[in-house]
Amino acid sequence: MNFAEKLISAVLAGILLSACGDTNNSEFEIQNNAGTIERNDPRIDSLVPIDANIQKLAEGFTFTEGPVWDRRNNRLYFSDVRGNTIYSWSEEAGARPFIQPVYAEDSEHPSVGSNGLTIDDEGRLLLMEHGYRRVSRLEPSGERTTLIDNYRGMRLNSPNDVAWHSNGWLYFTDPSYGLAELENDPLRELDYNGIYRLSPEGEIQLLERNQTRPNGLAFSADEETLYVANSDADNKVWYAYTVIHGIIGNPRIFYDVNDQTATGAADGMKVDVNGNIFATGPGGVWIFDPDGSHLGTIKPDEVPANVAWGDDGSTLYMTARTGLYRIRLNTSGEIP
Repeated sequence: MNFAEKLISAVLAGILLSACGDTNNSEFEIQNNAGTIERNDPRIDSLVPIDANIQKLAEGFTFTEGPVWDRRNNRLYFSDVRGNTIYSWSEEAGARPFIQPVYAEDSEHPSVGSNGLTIDDEGRLLLMEHGYRRVSRLEPSGERTTLIDNYRGMRLNSPNDVAWHSNGWLYFTDPSYGLAELENDPLRELDYNGIYRLSPEGEIQLLERNQTRPNGLAFSADEETLYVANSDADNKVWYAYTVIHGIIGNPRIFYDVNDQTATGAADGMKVDVNGNIFATGPGGVWIFDPDGSHLGTIKPDEVPANVAWGDDGSTLYMTARTGLYRIRLNTSGEIP
């Protein structure tokens, strides 16, 4: 069986698993009060209800990441990066495998699945793939189309997280987490970890190569700022870039968490309609106002790595290590 045949077989097998519901999370009983809220500023009360309830929706995964809400089908997709599976979750069906495996080749490296996910304007799922080192799109047939896997003929490292701009360009980060030896991996072809954008026509542009470990990213509400997490254990910060005509510049540190001892680094994030940032970091989801004031932290029972707006836009879904969590808020964000 050649590569294409194995890939199609793997995707169709995943879709079949999804239809059959072959997972112990289809009968999972939602758990309430699965975490706490740290309130540092009274303004947080307008964002996070006083009686907010963190719910655990599913468990038993290896390392969850990259959630995105599918408003057309009223369900969430999320990655288990180290479990090499994309799951779907809905209130009715619970969590079920959707694509399993994501990477159909033999590998001893644990992080070969997809990471960040998003949905395009036609409702198709886009994957940031570690194992295949590419950005891909899931077609209605179950096949995956490679949108980009190289920059100037050199293989990407391992696309990680993703954000849309209203001009139709897809912005993504490309650190080395999908490579077994990270920056020292012999398969690595680029000597930096980049931030890129991809046009609807397939043109790729390198925007930044000087961040050590670019990871989660999100645009401000007015799209004049791009926030990018730096998940380097030696430099745990969120950067802010000025956006002019889609190009980013003027990098500066938005918030520094190098003094934090809790588990986790600056990682995935989303921005609400008023410009407040919900960013996964040490210990939980850090909430910042646009000026960089830390208003508080949402702390599920496991440290989250990424978040997504879901339902009507006012529910924050959190992928956190072995579990999936959510919290309903007084604010909301846009869904792809």
